[in-house]
Order: sequence, then C-alpha cells, then structure tokens
Amino acid sequence: MKIRFGTGYVENEKATAETLDQEGWLKTGDLCYIDHEGFLYIVDRLKELIKYKAYQVPPVELEQILQSNPDVVDAAVVPFPDEDAGEIPMAFIVRKPGSNLNEAQVIDFVAKQVAPYKKVRRVAFINAIPKNPAGKILRRELTKIAVNGNASKL
Repeated sequence: MKIRFGTGYVENEKATAETLDQEGWLKTGDLCYIDHEGFLYIVDRLKELIKYKAYQVPPVELEQILQSNPDVVDAAVVPFPDEDAGEIPMAFIVRKPGSNLNEAQVIDFVAKQVAPYKKVRRVAFINAIPKNPAGKILRRELTKIAVNGNASKL
C-alpha cells in the first residue's frame, strides 16, 4: 500500500529512505488488494510474512484455515527458525475443550488445503493466544515462546 506523504524525517535520511520511495509515497508494509468494486482490503503485513526457502507465507492465511477446524477455538502462526529453510510455519493452537486434536492431525488438516511450501511444520497447544487490547495477535511473544520451548506456560 502507498500513501502520498511529506518530505520525510528531520535529520534522518536513512529512516526517510526506508519509509518513503523516490516519489514521496509512504511504504506502510501492508499487503492489500482491491476488489472488482474498488474496495481496498488490508490482509497482512510484509514484516509478518514467514520466509520459507524462496517463498513468502502469510500467517493469516494459515490461521484462517486452522480456525475452520471444529476442534480449534483459536490459532496463531509464527515463523520458527530453521537452518535449511530459513523459517518454517509454526502453529499455536487453542483446542476446543475435550478435544484430543494432536500435532499430526493439525499438520495434515492444513497440508490438504495449501501448497506444499505453506504447510505448517510445527504445532504447540496452548491455553490462550496472547493478544493486545485491540485483539491483535502478539506474534513476537509467541515467537519467543516457540524458540525457548515454553509453550506450556500459556
């Protein structure tokens, strides 16, 4: 998404160059599309994309699929560091009470609905997805938990 903006940051050329293009358009980092009626939809952030090998995987797409599973109350997907792939999609799942949903079932559920490079490759079950007061998923918090192996603390 681009928005026409002013002259940039005062005495900070680097920040200006990172934020404004040569014509003065603001780079928001939002991924969006315009439908056939001209409505603009913001669907994700570039910074939140998972970089799997040469591909970019939008977490929101995987979260929508996961949330369509009747055994899933809530879900979030974050990048997990991987030596070969760069990052792999890792899902955090809040199971429906009484559900016995397991990691293999989650991985298979998603794999049947996405291209091979978008498959979820790790799963952790937690009690609640951390969110800010506006309801936005706190991905950094989940990524820290994933890397440190502390999923059971949530």
